[in-house]
Amino acid sequence: MKIFITGGSRGIGYQVVMMALAKGHDVAFTYNNPDTDIAKILEEAKRIAPEQMCKGYQLNVRNAADVVTVTDQVLDDFDNIDTVINNAGINKNNLAFSMTDDEWLDVIDTNLNGAFYIIRQFLPVFLANRKGRFVTVSSIAKDGISGQANYSASKAGLIGLSGAIAKEYGQKGITSNVVVPGMFETDMTKESLSGQLKDFWMLHCPLKRMGKLEELAEVILFLGSDAASFVNGQAISVTGGLDWAE
Repeated sequence: MKIFITGGSRGIGYQVVMMALAKGHDVAFTYNNPDTDIAKILEEAKRIAPEQMCKGYQLNVRNAADVVTVTDQVLDDFDNIDTVINNAGINKNNLAFSMTDDEWLDVIDTNLNGAFYIIRQFLPVFLANRKGRFVTVSSIAKDGISGQANYSASKAGLIGLSGAIAKEYGQKGITSNVVVPGMFETDMTKESLSGQLKDFWMLHCPLKRMGKLEELAEVILFLGSDAASFVNGQAISVTGGLDWAE
């Protein structure tokens, strides 16, 4: 399987990249920060899976023209892509009354518009193959979190976007699903997670712990595989049960 994943240099994306390689897949991934130590990532990739192809591409997914350029290069390098994982995302927290236009647009443009640009670019490939898997990473914030109106809106929007793709292209052999993570230990949560929210999580989550990134990566890769060929238009919660616990 040949996998393309956005935001693959850290956190959830990095875990998916390394696990996919270990499972014998070729992986193309994107990163946004020009200071990212790509050589170090590729060195680790080669250590884990010396026979697999792995390449990184700098891309800000909010720029539609750059998405076209980079994905064209990916297809030149890999010849084909079987699975696309939309993982790139940012957050800029603020209360709604105080949120600036830039704070709103930066998050929506990256998390939601960026995912649409990626999907649009790979649809012709999947249609030509009469097969393809889209997996999009949402968040438990889809139902709303104080101080994250922009982030919550973007993550809720991804579920609607994925559902539309599932209905439009299911008959063409293309599936589109969403993973809804709960609280996992990533760079983003370390930077933005308040002590109060972590206490709430530990109190109400039935498993009484944060998730492990490998647990989430397994679900993402399952949805991107042929094993999930009859799973379509779903939002799969990986939250330890927090979203339904009282």
